[in-house]
Amino acid sequence: MNTLSCHVKSITPFNDSVYQVILVPEAQFEFKAGQYLSVVMGEKDKRPFSIASAPHASELELHIGAAVAESYPMQVVENMKQALANNSTITIEAPAGEAFLRVNSNRPKLLAAGGTGFSYIKSIIENLIEKGETAPTAFYWGCRTAHAMYYKDIADKWNLEYDWLTFIPVVEQADENWKGKTANLLEQIKADHTNVSEFDIYVAGRFDMAGAARDMFRELEVNEDHLFGDAFAFIK
Repeated sequence: MNTLSCHVKSITPFNDSVYQVILVPEAQFEFKAGQYLSVVMGEKDKRPFSIASAPHASELELHIGAAVAESYPMQVVENMKQALANNSTITIEAPAGEAFLRVNSNRPKLLAAGGTGFSYIKSIIENLIEKGETAPTAFYWGCRTAHAMYYKDIADKWNLEYDWLTFIPVVEQADENWKGKTANLLEQIKADHTNVSEFDIYVAGRFDMAGAARDMFRELEVNEDHLFGDAFAFIK
């Protein structure tokens, strides 16, 4: 793992609770799609965030869910805003994570993201595109509302441009303009699949979502050698 200084290029709100952060590392480093970095806030205070950019990108992209009530990520955003204003740097440690894309697998893929778990999936999909992927891939993104689905336009674009990729947006609370699925994310996946033993499955979201997803995929006869999610290392 590398310890690196990064310049904060931009901080842009996607909505009222998610920020896109672009970092420019002072030295390039190698990582795999689906890995994460940690923002160093103190000697023993290192906060992990998925890298949303693909390995071939020259800049690092993060999606930080930082509602006002969630001080843990908001402190990171405020720290980065200060670095941007002062033209100073932040320190990161990277890369980390074992739930990276298995690039040599030709199995069909099922990608499941809850909320800002999209950042993890974005890195994977952009790497698949860059490598000329052809294996069928289903991408489920679940959010509470359509407004919370902060980067739906890029996912819709992938869906239109690549015939191997199917994007299934799922919200729990829909309005009259919503054109996707209305359900709980995991309930929708279970409604669409009765057996997932042939899939490579990548999962990102809050720990409770990841744990429930693992339980559900076990019910659907998942091959656990092909079930990937960094949260699994931290939950029973």
